[in-house]
Amino acid sequence: MSEPEKTRIVTPVPDPRFFRDADGTIVKPPVGWALLPPGDATLTRRVKEAGPTWTIQEKRGRKLFSRGVLAPPENIAAVKAALETERATPQYARERERAVVRRDKKQAEYVEDFEGEVRKFLAFSAPFEVQGERFARAVTEHATPVGSGTVARTQRIPVEERAEAAVIAWLRHQTTAYDSMQIDRVKGARREVRRELATRSRALLARHRGPTLHPAEGCPLCTALAKLPPNV
Repeated sequence: MSEPEKTRIVTPVPDPRFFRDADGTIVKPPVGWALLPPGDATLTRRVKEAGPTWTIQEKRGRKLFSRGVLAPPENIAAVKAALETERATPQYARERERAVVRRDKKQAEYVEDFEGEVRKFLAFSAPFEVQGERFARAVTEHATPVGSGTVARTQRIPVEERAEAAVIAWLRHQTTAYDSMQIDRVKGARREVRRELATRSRALLARHRGPTLHPAEGCPLCTALAKLPPNV
């Protein structure tokens, strides 16, 4: 196998004819290779298994995005045809149905567990029990959908930490002016603003953990909850 045809991970550069290799070298794809766009995980995996490929990845902030896979066009065509034949069988359709049922069951269980962790973190006192229930549902509905990209979907931290982070994020967006703030574009500035707002949010939560009922007027959290749809 010649050097240009080895499997590698590359990143885009301004000139679309070239890419940057992992070691920083600017490289040009083998002649004739085609792009397989992202979106079909099974197809992508099998094309990678069929021979050498270049996986195109681009980092934006902290997130890494797939921009597709470059591979010999005959490999892509052969794998795609085989996969289409496989997906046309009754057996595949039945397995897909079972997979959907399993996925939905797993998602429902996670949503229930996550909402329980949110309630546990909130720990609102009896006078604020109703607000706590609505708050937990609102945070859960926002944070748990598959593909939402929220902290609730990460596997890097325990679920109780995800629940806490989701609550603080909800409060940051719903009870502060964070979304309209003009934050200096310097390293650490946004993190510092978030830290300060998190401190305020924790103080706001503490007000709802005590025995004294306070008026909804003037309370950012109660005001935000009052704006939620009636079914939340």
